[in-house]
This record gives sequence, structure tokens and C-alpha cells, in this order.
Amino acid sequence: MADPRQAARPLSPHLQIYRFTITMAMSIIHRIVGMGLYAGMALVAWWLIAAATGPEAYATFQMVAGSWIGQLVLFGFTWALLHHLFGGLRYLLWDAIVATSPKAADILSWAAVIAALAGTVAVWFAALSMRGVL
Repeated sequence: MADPRQAARPLSPHLQIYRFTITMAMSIIHRIVGMGLYAGMALVAWWLIAAATGPEAYATFQMVAGSWIGQLVLFGFTWALLHHLFGGLRYLLWDAIVATSPKAADILSWAAVIAALAGTVAVWFAALSMRGVL
């Protein structure tokens, strides 16, 4: 039985107490993007099935993927893939006990954000250059 003279245990801090940090944001976004990649894999499956089915099915996929909304979704899927990749590498480094100090963790988090954005732009620049759009 608990001793009544013992001080009450402190309550757990809630989000209003914590200072929002880049590492916190990256953790949340990493999980959300990971779930979103499941939906993105449906696009990849549709693309492969359309390519295997025949020219009519592939033309339908190309029509949807070539529209502005399709291009926006594919751009977001590219960013999600790269963001999840670089976020995963960040976690891999932490598992190896590298860059675990608060300052190093913040730098690594910002590096992952910048790498994902730069990688997405580079992939799309290369893809559009190969298509002759740029």
C-alpha cells in the first residue's frame, strides 16, 4: 500500500510543455510519410499492371499521370520516398550511436530535410530533361 506521507508523483508533460523541435517534426513526418507510401505503391502497381495489360490500359495511366494533378501526386510521391529514405538513414546513424547529441541531431535532421528536397528537385529535373520538357 502507498504511504500517504509520500509526495504525489508528477504528471507526465504534455505537448503544451514540450518545445517543438525539428527532430520531433521529422519523427512525426517520417511516420506519416511511411503510411502515405503505401498509397503511393498502389500507383506503382497500377503503372506496372497497365504496362503489362496493353496499350489501352497504359494510355489511360499516362493520361492520368500526365495531368497536372497526376504530376503533383507523383512529385509528392517522389518527395515522400526520398524523405523517408533520408529519415531512415538518420535513424540508422542514431542506431549506430552517431550524431546523438541534441545539436548534432538537429543538424542531421535539417540535412535530411534539405537532401530530400534537393533530391526531389534533381530527380524531376533529370526526368523532365530526358523527356525534352526542359
